[in-house]
Amino acid sequence: MHVKAFEAMMVADELPCNVKFMIEGEEEVGSENLGIFVQNNHERLTADVILVSDTGMLANDVPSITTGLRGLSYVEVEVTGPNRDLHSGLYGGCVANPINILAKMIASLHDENNKITIPGFYDKVINLTDEERAEMAKAPFSKEAYCKALDIDEVMGETGYSTMERGSIRPTLDVNGIWGGYIGQGAKTVIASQAFAKISMRLVPDQDPIEITNLFLKHFESIAPVGTKVKVTPHHGGEPAVTPIDSIGYKAASIAYENTFGKKPIPVRSGGSIPIVAMFEKELGLKSILMGFGLDSDAIHSPNEHYGLFNFYKGIETIPHFFVAYTELMKK
Repeated sequence: MHVKAFEAMMVADELPCNVKFMIEGEEEVGSENLGIFVQNNHERLTADVILVSDTGMLANDVPSITTGLRGLSYVEVEVTGPNRDLHSGLYGGCVANPINILAKMIASLHDENNKITIPGFYDKVINLTDEERAEMAKAPFSKEAYCKALDIDEVMGETGYSTMERGSIRPTLDVNGIWGGYIGQGAKTVIASQAFAKISMRLVPDQDPIEITNLFLKHFESIAPVGTKVKVTPHHGGEPAVTPIDSIGYKAASIAYENTFGKKPIPVRSGGSIPIVAMFEKELGLKSILMGFGLDSDAIHSPNEHYGLFNFYKGIETIPHFFVAYTELMKK
C-alpha cells in the first residue's frame, strides 16, 4: 500500500514532503538485526514522524486508528523427568510424568478468575480510569457476532473486564504450543522423558518484558515438583507503546481517514504487539502513527490468513492524504 501510494503521488507530482522507507523481513522473529541497524544509523533515520500500517480497523465502514499496543514476553519451557522414555505399564504411577506435570504447572498460571498468578506480574500495570474505560466502550462491539465468527458459545477472560478490554488494556498469558511423548498414529504406551511448551505474555504499560520474563522464570522454577527439572528459554519480546491523540501525526491520520471513509476514525487500543514502535521511540525519539486497514476477520496467523482488496485499495487511497495533511499541519 505504501509503495503504491508513494508511486501514485510521484506520478502525479503531488508528494508534499520527503519520505524514507524502512523495509525488513524479521518482524515475526523479533527484528533483532533491525535494532542494531537503528542504533547505528540515527542520522540516516532522522524524521518527524513514523507511519506504520501493521494494524487494523474496526470494520470497513468504521475506520479506527490504533493508539496503543501491548508488549510481549515470549518463552519456551522444558520439563524433564526420567532420563529416557519409559514403559507406562512398568513405570506408570512410580515416577513423575513430565507431560502431566507440565499440564498442571500451566494450569496453575491462572486462578479461578482467569487472573495470572505469577507474583509481581501486575505490580507495574497502569490501570485506566473509569472515564478512559467509558470512552473505550463507545467503540461498536457485538458479543453475538464475535462468538459467531469464532464458532464459540461464550467468551472467556479476566473477571471484571469486557472482551474489548481483555484484548487490549489487560495483560495476558497464553500457551502457543505444547508437545511431548508419542504423537504419531496408533498407540505407544510411554511416559515421556520430556515435555515442552511455548508461552507468550502480552504486556501493557508500564510492564517491562525483561522483568516479566525474569518473574516468569523464577515462578515457573519454583512450582516444579521434586523429581523433575525445569528449563526456561527466553525468546523475543517487546515493550508496550501508546500514541497520544493530540499529536500532529494523529490529527493528520484522522483527517486522512475522514477524507476517504467519510467519517472520523475511532481511537482504539490493540491487543497485538509491534516491538519496533517502542524501539523507534527509544532510539529515535519518534512516535509512530498506526494507520492500519486490516480486519479481525483476516485470520491473522492462521492457515488462511488473507487481506481484502477493498482494504488494500483503501489504504493506497488514504495514505497520500496523510502526507498532505501532515505537511499542512506542520506549517501552522
